[in-house]
Amino acid sequence: MNSPANSLEAVETRLGFNFHNRQLLLQALTHRSWCNEHRSELPMGILTHNERLEFLGDAIIDFIVAEYLCTRFPGLDEGELTILRSAVVRSETLAGLARQLELASDLRLSRGEERTGARSRVPMLADTFEAIIGAVFVDQGLTAARAVGLKLLGPIIERVHMVNSVRDAKSILQEVAQAYFQLQPQYQVVDLRGAEHCRIFVIAVLIGDEERGRGEGLNKHRAEQAAAYAALIRLRSEFALGQ
Repeated sequence: MNSPANSLEAVETRLGFNFHNRQLLLQALTHRSWCNEHRSELPMGILTHNERLEFLGDAIIDFIVAEYLCTRFPGLDEGELTILRSAVVRSETLAGLARQLELASDLRLSRGEERTGARSRVPMLADTFEAIIGAVFVDQGLTAARAVGLKLLGPIIERVHMVNSVRDAKSILQEVAQAYFQLQPQYQVVDLRGAEHCRIFVIAVLIGDEERGRGEGLNKHRAEQAAAYAALIRLRSEFALGQ
């Protein structure tokens, strides 16, 4: 980072939001490893890394995206809304927004994390974006977090919705996979969460040996649709597929 104040001001400019408490922005950009490396410089007992803000931001992003989808697309049922939300809030999307905001250059990381290339990793960038939204919420509340979040996520939601009909995601992916790879998509259950009476299935879709998307749902069908939809979003970016 350059001068901390100048660097934070530049982040605010790119974000289009001015913090009342700029220390929250600095905290959102601070990884736990940096705190561990600079422990002797930190006030005793003060938590200054971004994990709590990330936890909060993750929940807020889920909420504002769900709220927007329900308002914007009143004709979609719960399963279709879940598929759309899963496609929007995946780590790759949030990491892309972190890159758009050039957050990587302002992250505070330990030297060890720097050596492993953590600054450019998708999980690190996605977590940082979530922490930024969490910091906006703590600083100025839900209205501000919604405004900042939807300014960035709103266009993505619209693009995701335009890719193709949610109901036909699996059949469309099958056609795309055959056309571009001469292969059939394969679906695998990679996780089961929740109590037995309300299981959440997490399913990955593979084309060949490469995972192309992942989705979740209250049954296998919905989870497969969500995975197919996520794969279509990724393939659209890679191959410039038509609307």
